[in-house]
Amino acid sequence: MVKVPADRPIRSGNGSVPDGGPITRERILTAALAIIDGDGIDALSMRRLGKALGRDPMTLYRHAPNKAALLDAVAESVLDQLEVDTDDGDWATQLREVARGFRRLALDHPHVVPLLVTRPLSTPLGLRPLGTLRPLEKILSLLTRAGFTGTDALHIYRALFGFLHGHVLNELQEIVERPDEHDDLLRLGLHRLPIGEFPLLRGLAPVLASYDGAAELERGLDILITGLTATLPHPDSPAPAVS
Repeated sequence: MVKVPADRPIRSGNGSVPDGGPITRERILTAALAIIDGDGIDALSMRRLGKALGRDPMTLYRHAPNKAALLDAVAESVLDQLEVDTDDGDWATQLREVARGFRRLALDHPHVVPLLVTRPLSTPLGLRPLGTLRPLEKILSLLTRAGFTGTDALHIYRALFGFLHGHVLNELQEIVERPDEHDDLLRLGLHRLPIGEFPLLRGLAPVLASYDGAAELERGLDILITGLTATLPHPDSPAPAVS
């Protein structure tokens, strides 16, 4: 079930609010997400959504004035499930939990990932749906409460979600050409690559074939958080020695 406030209307890009009605926001978004999960973003239309809800599609425009508003609302409803504990004193551990939560949402709703990763880039920050900005605000709150400046907190957020977006896109695109093949080169289709041009990539076939998304995430977080801890000033860090 999609976690959304049932009484909050779906707003269009110009801020207009559709009329109320017997169909709630929660029912609309649950049905829309089910269609996207099953068949992808392109499969979602007002006609199909109306059929899923047992309503004339024209009545849905009172709740979602266009498909763009509907897609934004779906993205908001999914991101609303991403928990950020702004009171956690251990900022590094909390960032790990956020990263794991984001990956779980991506794996649960792979067809929604473009709405979370690429669609926001086409809209100025201040014009994006408020629900898509709340994780940013919460992480800034977490990090500034931990003692980081607002500027450094923003750098950390950008580094974390830049890594996360790349990770989930890579993980969802890991496709094995021949699942029943025992030879790693053949399983991944790497035998098609000229050995003279791609010796290193072909040599990594066993590593690529044993790809573990959860382990890759943790390794990436180790590198990221270690680097952030080492390079960003923090009030709790000892002052550098004066020579």
